[in-house]
Amino acid sequence: MAKFPAEPAIGIVGIGSDAPEGLLTNADLESLVDTTDEWIVERTGIKTRRIADAGTTTSTLASRAGQRALKDAGISPEEVDLIIVGTATPDMLFPSTGCLVQRDLGAVNAAAFDLAAACSGFIYGMNVAAGMIAHESCRVALVIGAETLSKITDFTDRQTCVLFGDGAGAAVLKRVEPGKGILASRIYSDGMLGEMLMMPGGGSLHPTTHETVDQRLHYIKMNGNNVFKSAVNSMADAVRGGLEDAGLTADDIDLFVPHQANIRIIEATAKRLGFPMERVFVNVDRYGNTSAASIPIALDEARAKGVLREGHVVAAVAFGAGFTWGSMIFRF
Repeated sequence: MAKFPAEPAIGIVGIGSDAPEGLLTNADLESLVDTTDEWIVERTGIKTRRIADAGTTTSTLASRAGQRALKDAGISPEEVDLIIVGTATPDMLFPSTGCLVQRDLGAVNAAAFDLAAACSGFIYGMNVAAGMIAHESCRVALVIGAETLSKITDFTDRQTCVLFGDGAGAAVLKRVEPGKGILASRIYSDGMLGEMLMMPGGGSLHPTTHETVDQRLHYIKMNGNNVFKSAVNSMADAVRGGLEDAGLTADDIDLFVPHQANIRIIEATAKRLGFPMERVFVNVDRYGNTSAASIPIALDEARAKGVLREGHVVAAVAFGAGFTWGSMIFRF
């Protein structure tokens, strides 16, 4: 476990998001695999997903989201010192998607890299960026969660193909007034459980060959029941720990923004923490699971809807492959 100190005050000063126009509905999936709209909604809460076309990459979505976040913050690309892209679906193994985003934005003064923590990538990235700002390694950081999960989804696997979608969300971080910004954050991992959620092919263990392609190793593989149990327990514990570090209780939280994995995980986690659903932001029905992008997309939508306002105390939490998980408590 790693904790983040609350001083100096570092917070989000701009947010933005982007999603492709393509829609994949439950009716579309009924024609691909043995499933029904009723089953998908009951088990996941998902009705539609945004799907990137062949010409849209993770860096495409990440750059658009980053550009909108910078505009929201009133900060030029030249002022950005650091770009971190949390993603499990980079454009390619190298160069990093972060470097491609730096190029696309014209952020000529920024260092850039990718962070691989799957669905926890945005929370992890925020921790890394805030730590570097706190230690004066940089002044302005752009943290992006971006995914094109449809490109590694096996649309013959009825257990996983109903879950995932594409999108990107971004946040600009810098020092803020005392009392605002990140109040507490915790990140965790447990590599012993890694085989429950993975994409086996494409790395040094199973380099790309005709055999690995034929075996469909370049797609997401998941043990759903075990992931569900671990996700609920881990996310609830991470939020409790963050609240304790911040000296707060569940009653102090204005908005709970969990990773949008599926509605059952969201509801079970909220119940364990004592958050009523009217204080929980949910958009999984329209986006599906967008992995590292889900929390920043949700923050951007919540602000646009007026659900998230300046001064609100937010609890965000994520859980992903690795396993990785983490929470962040901040005053918006």
